[in-house]
Amino acid sequence: MSIQGIFVDGLTFQVDGFRITYAVITALMWLFTSLFSIEYFKNERHNMRRYWVFTAITFIATEGVMLSGDLMTTFIFFEILSFTSFVWVIQEETAEAIRAGYTYIFIAIFGGLLLLMGLLLLYNAAGTLSFSGLSEIISGNSETVSGQVYAAGILILFGFGAKAGMFPLHVWLPKAHPVAPSPASALLSGVLTKVGIYGILMTSLEVLSGNPSYGAVILVLGTITMVLGAVLALFSVNIKRTLACSSMSQIGFILVGIGMYHLLVAAGNGEGAATVLSGTVLHMVNHSMIKLCLFMASGVVLMKAGTVDLNRARGFGRSKNALKVAFALGALGISGVPGFNGYFSKTLLHEGIVTYINAVNANGALTGADGSALGGLTGIIVGAANLHVIEWLFLISGGLTLAYMLKLFIAIFVEKNSDAALQKQYDSDRKGMNALSAFVIVGSSLFMFILGIRSVAENLADYMIRSFSSDATSVFTFAPFTWRSLQGGLISLAIGILIYVFIVRKVFIKNGQYVNLWPSKLDLEEAVYRPLLTGVLPLVLGTVARVIACSLDYLIAFARGTVLSERRPRTAEARKRSERIMTLREGTNNVVSRVAENYTFAMMMACIGILVVLGTLVLILAL
Repeated sequence: MSIQGIFVDGLTFQVDGFRITYAVITALMWLFTSLFSIEYFKNERHNMRRYWVFTAITFIATEGVMLSGDLMTTFIFFEILSFTSFVWVIQEETAEAIRAGYTYIFIAIFGGLLLLMGLLLLYNAAGTLSFSGLSEIISGNSETVSGQVYAAGILILFGFGAKAGMFPLHVWLPKAHPVAPSPASALLSGVLTKVGIYGILMTSLEVLSGNPSYGAVILVLGTITMVLGAVLALFSVNIKRTLACSSMSQIGFILVGIGMYHLLVAAGNGEGAATVLSGTVLHMVNHSMIKLCLFMASGVVLMKAGTVDLNRARGFGRSKNALKVAFALGALGISGVPGFNGYFSKTLLHEGIVTYINAVNANGALTGADGSALGGLTGIIVGAANLHVIEWLFLISGGLTLAYMLKLFIAIFVEKNSDAALQKQYDSDRKGMNALSAFVIVGSSLFMFILGIRSVAENLADYMIRSFSSDATSVFTFAPFTWRSLQGGLISLAIGILIYVFIVRKVFIKNGQYVNLWPSKLDLEEAVYRPLLTGVLPLVLGTVARVIACSLDYLIAFARGTVLSERRPRTAEARKRSERIMTLREGTNNVVSRVAENYTFAMMMACIGILVVLGTLVLILAL
């Protein structure tokens, strides 16, 4: 379907198994969070009209992305939801919320500009942005164009990756979730990160399918995102921040699946590619439903205990059986425990890695389009030895998932609070939530069972991946509960138990309190991005601007003294004025101080810089 007369070629929409599935999931999550919001915002009157208006617009924009039939339609709705969801982050209007909102909107704008640059390059190469025509057009073009398409793919990857929470553009995610209302956090984690994954997935399947270099880039970034997110979640003592970092880690699992899909297609292993693609789309669905349940459960803690600090909320759920069961099911699902939904998707992803390693060991190194062995960094990454490393990082990340979920569950639902009076207060409220909230949270937790049924998972995966290829079929050829299939999951669970017993209990608890030992110096935003935007870039650009300004003044003074033969007496005032013209320090310092005082202005200047680069790029391509 196409709506003509809008944005030149119109808005194009498409309906298939994958798009319908995520459109339904999006609507379901909005319904569940809206019902939960009735109790959550019961005593809240501040800016609620604004919240509901922008929530409705964000819903429309999200559905627009999920049903889009071309990349321009995707881009338009993608940018709309970036700005409307910003309201969720700043809803409380605290200093922390405003600061997190600035970070979120900057990453969103930065990612959007990278995406726009990539789309312009892609359109220049292919002459279309329609999903249906891109693959055929690109496959028939020259190697020169292929290089341009590859550059476009990288820009698009980082553009969509900013919303997905992919390293190194993940910095908004651990900061936005703790300050946003819990219903909004569920949507940010469960749906909006999938908007970014949707873009990466569609670009991978329709534009650069089977490109080993592109797959290697996604695989490396996915692995870093997967491991770093899990480590940050393990260190955190803030319940919502832990779940936010967990979302980052699970996005990494999905990106690893997309990267492996490229490598398996390049290796000519269609069955393995279908296997890992099934695991990828299933983990997208599983993560959405899991985070819906867990973030609403954390919302109950915040709503009743007034805190998401793990030490303060310790023992909150000891007497709250419904909440305890729902949280436990979510934890079991995300940890990949056999019998629950996360087990199938993670096992399929792991199976894809193992299949590729076996294929390379059997057939030799992966080759490029010309038949020669892949060299350079790509050749190193896609080698069987290094894929073994990625496999173990995959299993360790799964173990870390179990460890931080055990940490949350035992602290909130098993241990007692050190404050006896506070624990008595927690125990006095045995429900913790009203009937409607209980219905919604417990109902969402049942998806861990439903999606953990093999027939359901297999049929859903088959329905979704047929959208990308008419002959694609989900591959559940392995017996899910044989020793071969269980190996990966059991290794991860064993690693998780060991990490919890010997690290969490022995290292992360001091004097009976959970402590965050993560060094503040390793905060990427505070250590790199803010100093770069508010210090280094203004200094460099301010110096350049001042040099240009002084040079022009000096040139005019020189011309007046030579060409025009002006001979004016050099008074003390004139000498001082001349000295000021030749001095860079004062002007530069003024520029730097002004920018450093205003992070928003710094963001604006960065975006202007990107637009200048974009304009230059378009001009070069036009010539």
